Amino acid sequence: MLKDRVAQVMDTLKRESEPWGKCPRLIAVTKYSTPEEILPLAELNVTDIGENRVQSLREKLPSLQGKFSIHLIGQLQSNKVKYIIKDVCMIHSLDHASLAQEIDRQADRAGIRMPVLLQVNIAREPQKGGVTEEELFPFLRQCAKLKGLQVKGLMTMMPLHAPEDVITGYFTRMRALLDQCRAEAVADTDMTELSMGMSQDYAIAARCGATMVRVGSALFR
Repeated sequence: MLKDRVAQVMDTLKRESEPWGKCPRLIAVTKYSTPEEILPLAELNVTDIGENRVQSLREKLPSLQGKFSIHLIGQLQSNKVKYIIKDVCMIHSLDHASLAQEIDRQADRAGIRMPVLLQVNIAREPQKGGVTEEELFPFLRQCAKLKGLQVKGLMTMMPLHAPEDVITGYFTRMRALLDQCRAEAVADTDMTELSMGMSQDYAIAARCGATMVRVGSALFR
C-alpha cells in the first residue's frame, strides 16, 4: 500500500539523516502517475511532488486541486518556461545561461521571484545536463545577478548502477560544494538546499547531507 511505502521511505530518511539533525524533504516523483494515484499523497502529508515534463504537468494540474507544491525536476527548455512559471514552486534543473535568462524574464512578467537549484553534473556524464564543478561558481555568480531568480542550492543525478562507494563519493562531494557555495556568501543567494537521491539511492543521499530526495518507484510500485 502507498501508506506503507511512504512510511518506509520516511523511516529510512529519518534514520539515515540523524547525524545531520534534519530529515530531508520527500519529493514524490509523479511523472508516471495519474492524478488519481497522486491525490492520496496529500492525506499522508506528502505535499511536495516532482514532475519532469511540462506537458504532463499541465495536463495533471486541473485534477490536483491545488493540494501540492510542484517541483520541476526534469530538463527544461527555455521556450517552455512561460507555461509553468506560475505553477511550480521550484525549478531544480537550471544549468545554462539562456535558461536562466528566460526564467528571469518570465518571473519578472509574472511578478515573482522563482526559486531555482543549479544542476551539477558531478559524474561528468555526457548524456546528462548540469554544469561541471569548474563551471559552478561562475554560473552561480551569473545567476545571482538575475533578480527574477532566487538561487536556493544545488541538484544532481547519479549514474545508474554505480557501486555504493562511488555514489557515496559523489554525494559527499556535492555536500562539500554546497558548503563551499554557502561560504562564498554570494549576494542574493540562499544556498540551503541540496536535491539529490532517487529511489535506488535516497538512503545514501540522506546519509550524505541531502535536504531533498526525489523518490518515485519506491512509492508507486
